[in-house]
Amino acid sequence: RHGAVKNEDTFKTSPFHFDLWFYFTLQNWVLDFGRPIAMIILPLEWFPLNKPSAGDYFHMAYNVITPFLLLKLIERSPKTLPRSMIYVSIIMFVMGASIHLVGDSVNHRLIFSGYQHHLSVRENPIIKNLKPETLIDSFELLYYYDEYLGHSMWYIPFFLILFIYFTGCFTPVEEESRMPLPALLLMGPSSLYYWYLVTEGQIFILYIFTFFAMMALVMHQKRKGLVLDSNGLFLFYSFIITLVLIALWVVWLWNDKILRKKYPGVIYIPEPWAFYTLHMSNLHPAKGSF
Repeated sequence: RHGAVKNEDTFKTSPFHFDLWFYFTLQNWVLDFGRPIAMIILPLEWFPLNKPSAGDYFHMAYNVITPFLLLKLIERSPKTLPRSMIYVSIIMFVMGASIHLVGDSVNHRLIFSGYQHHLSVRENPIIKNLKPETLIDSFELLYYYDEYLGHSMWYIPFFLILFIYFTGCFTPVEEESRMPLPALLLMGPSSLYYWYLVTEGQIFILYIFTFFAMMALVMHQKRKGLVLDSNGLFLFYSFIITLVLIALWVVWLWNDKILRKKYPGVIYIPEPWAFYTLHMSNLHPAKGSF
Protein backbone atom coordinates (compact mmCIF):
# COMPACT_ATOMS: atom_id res chain seq x y z
CA ARG A 1 0.00 0.00 0.00
CA HIS A 2 1.25 3.51 -0.87
CA GLY A 3 2.73 5.23 2.15
CA ALA A 4 2.67 2.09 4.27
CA VAL A 5 5.20 2.14 7.10
CA LYS A 6 7.94 -0.44 6.92
CA ASN A 7 9.64 -1.79 10.00
CA GLU A 8 13.03 -0.09 10.05
CA ASP A 9 14.44 -2.78 12.35
CA THR A 10 13.48 -5.63 10.03
CA PHE A 11 15.80 -5.84 7.02
CA LYS A 12 14.22 -7.42 3.99
CA THR A 13 16.03 -9.16 1.19
CA SER A 14 16.30 -6.87 -1.85
CA PRO A 15 17.29 -8.89 -4.94
CA PHE A 16 19.20 -7.18 -7.70
CA HIS A 17 16.81 -5.09 -9.77
CA PHE A 18 18.14 -6.20 -13.14
CA ASP A 19 15.08 -5.04 -15.05
CA LEU A 20 15.14 -1.50 -13.66
CA TRP A 21 18.92 -1.06 -13.90
CA PHE A 22 18.88 -2.45 -17.44
CA TYR A 23 16.09 -0.11 -18.58
CA PHE A 24 17.79 2.74 -16.76
CA THR A 25 21.13 2.13 -18.47
CA LEU A 26 19.56 1.52 -21.87
CA GLN A 27 17.46 4.67 -21.90
CA ASN A 28 20.39 6.73 -20.59
CA TRP A 29 22.54 5.60 -23.49
CA VAL A 30 19.85 5.88 -26.16
CA LEU A 31 17.86 8.92 -25.04
CA ASP A 32 20.57 11.02 -23.38
CA PHE A 33 23.95 10.10 -24.87
CA GLY A 34 22.38 9.15 -28.19
CA ARG A 35 20.29 12.27 -28.76
CA PRO A 36 23.08 14.56 -30.11
CA ILE A 37 24.42 11.67 -32.19
CA ALA A 38 21.00 11.11 -33.74
CA MET A 39 20.76 14.82 -34.49
CA ILE A 40 24.07 14.74 -36.38
CA ILE A 41 23.79 11.50 -38.34
CA LEU A 42 20.16 11.77 -39.50
CA PRO A 43 19.56 13.74 -42.73
CA LEU A 44 19.02 17.42 -42.07
CA GLU A 45 16.15 17.40 -44.57
CA TRP A 46 14.12 15.29 -42.14
CA PHE A 47 14.52 17.80 -39.31
CA PRO A 48 15.00 21.38 -40.59
CA LEU A 49 16.99 23.74 -38.39
CA ASN A 50 13.89 25.71 -37.44
CA LYS A 51 12.11 22.55 -36.20
CA PRO A 52 12.83 20.13 -33.33
CA SER A 53 15.55 17.62 -34.16
CA ALA A 54 15.48 13.85 -33.60
CA GLY A 55 17.58 14.49 -30.50
CA ASP A 56 14.88 16.77 -29.12
CA TYR A 57 12.31 13.99 -29.35
CA PHE A 58 14.80 11.70 -27.62
CA HIS A 59 15.13 14.32 -24.87
CA MET A 60 11.35 14.57 -24.49
CA ALA A 61 11.12 10.81 -24.05
CA TYR A 62 13.97 10.93 -21.52
CA ASN A 63 12.14 13.59 -19.49
CA VAL A 64 9.15 11.25 -19.15
CA ILE A 65 10.80 7.84 -18.77
CA THR A 66 13.59 8.73 -16.32
CA PRO A 67 11.34 10.13 -13.54
CA PHE A 68 9.15 7.04 -13.88
CA LEU A 69 12.15 4.70 -13.50
CA LEU A 70 13.45 6.70 -10.53
CA LEU A 71 10.08 6.40 -8.81
CA LYS A 72 9.95 2.66 -9.49
CA LEU A 73 13.47 2.32 -8.07
CA ILE A 74 12.46 4.14 -4.90
CA GLU A 75 9.36 1.94 -4.56
CA ARG A 76 11.56 -1.17 -4.47
CA SER A 77 13.69 0.06 -1.61
CA PRO A 78 13.27 -2.19 1.45
CA LYS A 79 13.54 0.90 3.63
CA THR A 80 11.00 3.67 4.16
CA LEU A 81 12.30 6.74 2.32
CA PRO A 82 11.17 10.40 2.63
CA ARG A 83 8.36 10.58 0.08
CA SER A 84 7.95 14.35 0.15
CA MET A 85 11.62 14.90 -0.66
CA ILE A 86 11.41 12.34 -3.45
CA TYR A 87 8.41 14.02 -5.06
CA VAL A 88 9.90 17.52 -4.82
CA SER A 89 13.15 16.18 -6.31
CA ILE A 90 11.26 14.55 -9.19
CA ILE A 91 9.42 17.82 -9.91
CA MET A 92 12.70 19.77 -9.92
CA PHE A 93 14.30 17.09 -12.10
CA VAL A 94 11.57 17.40 -14.74
CA MET A 95 11.74 21.20 -14.65
CA GLY A 96 15.54 21.23 -15.01
CA ALA A 97 15.59 18.63 -17.77
CA SER A 98 12.90 20.58 -19.64
CA ILE A 99 14.84 23.84 -19.36
CA HIS A 100 17.90 21.99 -20.62
CA LEU A 101 15.89 20.58 -23.53
CA VAL A 102 15.28 24.05 -24.95
CA GLY A 103 18.79 25.39 -24.44
CA ASP A 104 20.51 22.23 -25.59
CA SER A 105 18.32 22.00 -28.67
CA VAL A 106 19.42 25.44 -29.90
CA ASN A 107 23.06 24.99 -28.91
CA HIS A 108 23.40 21.67 -30.71
CA ARG A 109 21.65 22.98 -33.81
CA LEU A 110 24.20 25.80 -33.87
CA ILE A 111 26.86 23.19 -34.66
CA PHE A 112 25.47 23.02 -38.19
CA SER A 113 26.13 26.75 -38.55
CA GLY A 114 29.74 26.48 -37.38
CA TYR A 115 29.34 26.99 -33.62
CA GLN A 116 32.35 25.63 -31.72
CA HIS A 117 31.68 24.29 -28.23
CA HIS A 118 35.33 24.53 -27.22
CA LEU A 119 35.04 28.34 -27.41
CA SER A 120 33.03 30.63 -25.16
CA VAL A 121 29.86 32.25 -26.51
CA ARG A 122 31.52 35.60 -27.22
CA GLU A 123 34.59 33.99 -28.82
CA ASN A 124 32.59 32.01 -31.38
CA PRO A 125 33.03 33.41 -34.92
CA ILE A 126 29.32 33.07 -35.74
CA ILE A 127 28.31 34.89 -32.54
CA LYS A 128 30.79 37.71 -32.00
CA ASN A 129 29.87 39.50 -35.25
CA LEU A 130 26.13 39.63 -34.51
CA LYS A 131 24.46 43.03 -34.72
CA PRO A 132 23.19 44.55 -32.55
CA GLU A 133 25.59 43.34 -29.88
CA THR A 134 22.73 42.84 -27.45
CA LEU A 135 21.95 39.65 -29.38
CA ILE A 136 25.15 38.20 -27.93
CA ASP A 137 23.72 38.79 -24.46
CA SER A 138 20.67 36.77 -25.49
CA PHE A 139 22.86 33.85 -26.57
CA GLU A 140 24.76 34.07 -23.28
CA LEU A 141 21.41 33.92 -21.45
CA LEU A 142 20.52 30.84 -23.47
CA TYR A 143 23.87 29.30 -22.54
CA TYR A 144 23.21 30.10 -18.86
CA TYR A 145 19.83 28.36 -18.94
CA ASP A 146 21.36 25.36 -20.71
CA GLU A 147 24.66 24.86 -18.89
CA TYR A 148 24.01 26.29 -15.42
CA LEU A 149 20.37 26.59 -14.38
CA GLY A 150 19.15 23.62 -16.41
CA HIS A 151 22.02 21.38 -15.32
CA SER A 152 21.67 22.34 -11.65
CA MET A 153 17.93 21.70 -11.53
CA TRP A 154 18.42 18.48 -13.48
CA TYR A 155 21.43 16.86 -11.82
CA ILE A 156 21.11 17.92 -8.17
CA PRO A 157 17.76 16.15 -7.67
CA PHE A 158 18.97 13.24 -9.83
CA PHE A 159 21.96 12.53 -7.59
CA LEU A 160 19.93 13.28 -4.48
CA ILE A 161 17.39 10.60 -5.43
CA LEU A 162 20.16 8.09 -6.12
CA PHE A 163 21.72 8.84 -2.73
CA ILE A 164 18.39 8.58 -0.92
CA TYR A 165 17.86 5.20 -2.56
CA PHE A 166 21.42 4.21 -1.62
CA THR A 167 20.66 4.81 2.08
CA GLY A 168 18.25 1.87 1.96
CA CYS A 169 20.70 -0.55 0.33
CA PHE A 170 22.15 -2.07 3.52
CA THR A 171 21.69 -5.50 5.03
CA PRO A 172 23.09 -7.41 8.05
CA VAL A 173 23.41 -10.60 5.95
CA GLU A 174 26.90 -11.00 4.48
CA GLU A 175 25.65 -13.48 1.86
CA GLU A 176 23.51 -10.74 0.31
CA SER A 177 26.55 -8.49 -0.17
CA ARG A 178 27.53 -9.83 -3.56
CA MET A 179 26.67 -8.93 -7.14
CA PRO A 180 25.17 -11.43 -9.58
CA LEU A 181 26.55 -11.79 -13.10
CA PRO A 182 23.94 -9.44 -14.67
CA ALA A 183 25.08 -6.69 -12.31
CA LEU A 184 28.70 -7.16 -13.38
CA LEU A 185 27.70 -7.00 -17.04
CA LEU A 186 25.76 -3.76 -16.54
CA MET A 187 28.47 -2.08 -14.49
CA GLY A 188 30.66 -1.13 -17.46
CA PRO A 189 27.93 0.61 -19.53
CA SER A 190 26.52 2.24 -16.41
CA SER A 191 29.90 3.62 -15.29
CA LEU A 192 30.71 4.87 -18.78
CA TYR A 193 27.42 6.74 -18.91
CA TYR A 194 28.07 8.38 -15.52
CA TRP A 195 31.47 9.46 -16.90
CA TYR A 196 29.67 11.17 -19.79
CA LEU A 197 27.12 12.70 -17.41
CA VAL A 198 29.77 14.18 -15.12
CA THR A 199 32.11 15.45 -17.83
CA GLU A 200 29.51 16.80 -20.27
CA GLY A 201 27.35 18.21 -17.49
CA GLN A 202 30.36 19.74 -15.70
CA ILE A 203 29.06 18.45 -12.39
CA PHE A 204 32.21 16.93 -10.90
CA ILE A 205 31.73 18.75 -7.59
CA LEU A 206 28.20 17.39 -7.24
CA TYR A 207 29.33 13.90 -8.25
CA ILE A 208 32.33 13.79 -5.90
CA PHE A 209 30.33 15.07 -2.93
CA THR A 210 27.70 12.40 -3.60
CA PHE A 211 30.44 9.77 -3.79
CA PHE A 212 32.05 10.97 -0.56
CA ALA A 213 28.64 10.89 1.14
CA MET A 214 28.24 7.30 -0.05
CA MET A 215 31.66 6.38 1.33
CA ALA A 216 30.90 8.00 4.68
CA LEU A 217 27.57 6.18 4.89
CA VAL A 218 29.20 2.84 4.05
CA MET A 219 31.79 3.29 6.83
CA HIS A 220 29.12 4.42 9.29
CA GLN A 221 26.87 1.45 8.55
CA LYS A 222 29.81 -0.95 8.70
CA ARG A 223 30.35 0.01 12.32
CA LYS A 224 26.74 -1.04 12.92
CA GLY A 225 27.36 -4.41 11.30
CA LEU A 226 25.58 -3.58 8.05
CA VAL A 227 26.89 -4.14 4.52
CA LEU A 228 25.73 -3.08 1.06
CA ASP A 229 23.32 -5.36 -0.78
CA SER A 230 23.69 -6.15 -4.48
CA ASN A 231 21.95 -2.95 -5.61
CA GLY A 232 24.04 -0.78 -3.32
CA LEU A 233 27.24 -2.48 -4.49
CA PHE A 234 26.24 -1.94 -8.13
CA LEU A 235 25.70 1.77 -7.57
CA PHE A 236 28.79 2.23 -5.38
CA TYR A 237 31.19 0.37 -7.69
CA SER A 238 29.75 2.19 -10.72
CA PHE A 239 30.68 5.48 -9.07
CA ILE A 240 34.19 4.20 -8.32
CA ILE A 241 34.77 3.14 -11.94
CA THR A 242 33.37 6.51 -13.06
CA LEU A 243 36.01 8.28 -10.98
CA VAL A 244 38.74 6.20 -12.64
CA LEU A 245 37.38 7.03 -16.10
CA ILE A 246 37.28 10.74 -15.28
CA ALA A 247 40.89 10.61 -14.09
CA LEU A 248 41.98 8.89 -17.33
CA TRP A 249 40.06 11.47 -19.39
CA VAL A 250 41.77 14.36 -17.61
CA VAL A 251 45.23 12.80 -17.94
CA TRP A 252 44.68 12.23 -21.66
CA LEU A 253 43.76 15.86 -22.30
CA TRP A 254 46.01 17.40 -19.67
CA ASN A 255 48.27 19.20 -22.16
CA ASP A 256 45.56 20.38 -24.56
CA LYS A 257 46.18 24.15 -24.56
CA ILE A 258 42.91 25.10 -26.25
CA LEU A 259 40.75 23.13 -23.83
CA ARG A 260 42.85 24.48 -20.98
CA LYS A 261 41.79 27.96 -22.04
CA LYS A 262 38.14 26.89 -22.18
CA TYR A 263 38.32 25.34 -18.68
CA PRO A 264 40.78 27.54 -16.74
CA GLY A 265 39.64 26.68 -13.22
CA VAL A 266 41.32 24.50 -10.62
CA ILE A 267 39.15 21.57 -11.67
CA TYR A 268 40.02 20.80 -15.29
CA ILE A 269 37.51 18.39 -16.80
CA PRO A 270 36.81 19.06 -20.50
CA GLU A 271 33.40 18.34 -21.99
CA PRO A 272 33.25 15.54 -24.60
CA TRP A 273 31.32 17.83 -26.96
CA ALA A 274 34.02 20.50 -26.66
CA PHE A 275 36.56 17.82 -27.58
CA TYR A 276 34.34 16.81 -30.51
CA THR A 277 34.02 20.30 -32.01
CA LEU A 278 37.74 20.92 -31.51
CA HIS A 279 39.20 17.69 -32.87
CA MET A 280 36.42 15.90 -34.79
CA SER A 281 34.03 18.53 -36.16
CA ASN A 282 35.71 18.28 -39.57
CA LEU A 283 33.94 14.93 -39.91
CA HIS A 284 30.63 16.79 -39.95
CA PRO A 285 31.04 20.19 -41.64
CA ALA A 286 28.51 22.95 -41.25
CA LYS A 287 25.30 22.22 -43.18
CA GLY A 288 23.95 25.66 -43.74
CA SER A 289 22.94 28.52 -41.53
CA PHE A 290 19.91 29.90 -39.80
